[in-house]
Parts: sequence; C-alpha cells; structure tokens
Amino acid sequence: MLTLGTIQAGEVSGVARYAMSAPTLADVAELAGVSRQTVSNAVNSPDLLRPETLLRVQEAIDRLGYKPNRAARNLRTRTSHLIGLRMGPVQEGTASAIMDRFVHSLVETSREAGYHILLFTGSHEDPLEGYDDLLRSTAVDAFVLTDTYQGHGVAAWLRERRAPFVSFGRPWGDPEARHPWVDIDSSAGAELATQHLIDKGHRRIAWIGWRKDSVLGEERRSGWLHAMHTAGLSTTGLASRVEDTIASGRSAAEVLLDEAHPTAFVCASDTLAVGVLHTLAERRLQAGDDIAVVGFDDSQVAQTVWPGLSSVRQPLERAATQVVRQLEGLLSTPSQPHPGVMLTPTLEVRGTSGPDLV
Repeated sequence: MLTLGTIQAGEVSGVARYAMSAPTLADVAELAGVSRQTVSNAVNSPDLLRPETLLRVQEAIDRLGYKPNRAARNLRTRTSHLIGLRMGPVQEGTASAIMDRFVHSLVETSREAGYHILLFTGSHEDPLEGYDDLLRSTAVDAFVLTDTYQGHGVAAWLRERRAPFVSFGRPWGDPEARHPWVDIDSSAGAELATQHLIDKGHRRIAWIGWRKDSVLGEERRSGWLHAMHTAGLSTTGLASRVEDTIASGRSAAEVLLDEAHPTAFVCASDTLAVGVLHTLAERRLQAGDDIAVVGFDDSQVAQTVWPGLSSVRQPLERAATQVVRQLEGLLSTPSQPHPGVMLTPTLEVRGTSGPDLV
C-alpha cells in the first residue's frame, strides 16, 4: 500500500498527475492509501479516526490542495457556512466610511474561520427587508446585525424566529436580549478626546453631536460632559445637536464661535469635524493653531486632510475578530454563546489638536 512516507523521487509524477485538474476525494484516498469513506470522515468527523490515520489523510489533503465540495457538504450537514450582513444605503454628505473597515476585517476573519459573508441590501423604510427571504430559504447559518442603537426591532424579530445572530452593537433598551454582542465604548472615546484638550490647557471646549433621538450620539455626548464636569468646567451654551452632515457641522460651528467663543471643538463624528474645518477656513482661522478640533472615527478623511484631523479611532478590526469568535461559539455543537464584549477606542493625535496652551 502506498503511503505518503513511502513516496520516492520517481513517484512524484503520480502526485503531479493530480495537479492537472482539481483533486477529488478519490485522489486523496489513493494518495493516503485509505478508503474514500475514511477521507470523508477525516473532513467531517475527524474524531472517528485513529490519530495516525487522520494525520496521513491531512497530509494528503495538504499536498494535493484538496478542497471539499461545499455544495455536497451543505446537503449533508444542512449548513451553508454563510453569514448574512445587511448593508444599508450610503448616506450622502458625510466624510466617514468606517463600515468599510469593519466589513473588510469581518470578511477576512470569517474566511479564516471557514465562513463567508453574504451581503444583502435593504432600505431605511423597511429595516427587515432581506432577512425574511434568507431565513425562509435557509441560505445563511446566522446573521451579523449592525445599527442596534437605531431601535428598529430587528434583534427582537430574529430572536422570535430563533434565528442565530451576533450584533455589532449592544442591545440598547432591550432588557429581553440575551444574544451575543460586541460593542465599542463611545462614551469613553469622547471622554478621551475631551480630556486630551483639557490637558492641553483648553477650558472652553464645545461639543457638536447628533440629534437627541440618537442613542449613540447621546452616548458620545455623555463622555464630553463627564470629562468637562470632572475638570470643573462649564458646559453651558457649548453644545449643539445637529444632523450628521458636513453642512450641519459647518453651521453649528458658526453659531458656537459667534455665541460661545470656544477655543476647541469635540465632534461626534469626523463628518461634523470636517464641517468645523470648513468654517475655520472661511474665517481664516488655522485649525490647531487658532482653534483645536477633534473628530470621531479616524476616517480616511481625518488621516489626509490638512493639517491632519485628531480623531478617536474605533478598534474595528478587533471588533470583527470578536464578532467571528461569537459566531463560532453560537454555531458550535452544542451552542456556546459568549457574553457581550466591550472594546475601548484610542485617540489618534494630529495637527488639529494644536499646541499646548499651558
């Protein structure tokens, strides 16, 4: 019987023969000197084999570059190894595309774990659009849910149907939620940005955030408030709540500069911070030297705009890795869901932080 350990130089042509076309299960069985059922067991139920047999089959698989037939495996196991992720429409007038970073990392990490991400679209008007079709067709094994802070009820809807999912975002205002989640502490991020400016000597630090009905916006605002109050600084007249657009950030900065006379701004997003930079440029004020500005999300715009926008950076790559780990636990047999994971952001300091005032 031919085994991997007995392949000699003159027998290499036999291995090369398999490379002429995609190797099959039968090719692996022949090279390893085992039955096709043994190869199938090695792929699907490795615990059934003796260690030395399993090792021989795995070496043959590696040498041939054999990949199991995904469609056939799906029929046997009733799994697709696909994870559904809904992508909403792009919002115009913004500077941030941080979801691109998250999705890219999620795709890479999922692939390493043996899963693939299936993207589907939906509208603002119908947050459930797309989920029902995928559930009915059993096209995916689970979902990754985002934007849980919007309160659109998708998590509860999936939970009622016993659909496995992990959310990127904690279950805001949902006391019944027991699903695994991963989130980033936005309050800590805004507090970090504000404390950075306080340490530089600023005492009148304005906040430009999102509308009051934005749970995430209020979460970020609380970090600014906590840092200011802890330092004994007044926040009266220094806050503005607007839409998350560059135009809104520009308008809010104009009003605050005229009425509150801040020496620095902390913004709930890089989009709003870019609006502040527009206003400063229009007034011939230098961002950093005259007025300090810190954004949130560390977008590509923050990294490229002159003189470099200081910004809170969310650990999106770590978040994606944690989401996949949660999925692996959720989909294991038996299911082993993990508790929620909270990650802490960092601050990228660039030119708009300006010099120390003290």
